[in-house]
This record gives sequence, structure tokens and C-alpha cells, in this order.
Amino acid sequence: MITEITAAPDGSPYVLITLTEPRDMKERQRPVYNQQVSLSSPDELFKNIGRLISTQMVGGVNTVIKMGLNEYEELNVKVGDRVYLDISKAEWVSV
Repeated sequence: MITEITAAPDGSPYVLITLTEPRDMKERQRPVYNQQVSLSSPDELFKNIGRLISTQMVGGVNTVIKMGLNEYEELNVKVGDRVYLDISKAEWVSV
């Protein structure tokens, strides 16, 4: 399921599409990415690294696809659409 569509952060002509498993959507809580953490020493960082990582990983892992604007317009997809990916290995021919 498409959960987010954003422009490329560097201003290039690409679109980033975030995909999430529909079953994860029911259990998922939106992670807080801009959480402010102040650490006074490297020891404090190592003690809290597990908590910091798990806070960012709430709800599982998303898949992000970088797509050209032409491809995006041809697909005509929007947030909430269910999509299926067909991944196949490319056969490279050396010249």
C-alpha cells in the first residue's frame, strides 16, 4: 500500500514512493523522526542506542522506491492505492 509520495529532497526530477504492508498499517503507529535527543557522553549514547533505534522502527520497515516523474505520471498512483511489485533479475550483457 502506498503510504507517502514525496519529491526528491535534492530537487532532482524524481518522486519517492513509500510502500508499507497493509497488515502493518493496522498495528502501526507513526514513528517520530524529529525527536530531539541530548546526549552528554559517548557512554550515554551506547546505553540508549537500543531505545533510540527501536523508537525509529515502530511499525516495521517501509520500502521506498525512487521513480522518475514520467514513470510516476504514467502509473497515476496516489496515497492509499494498493500496488504489487514484480521484481526480476536483469540479465546483463557485457560489451
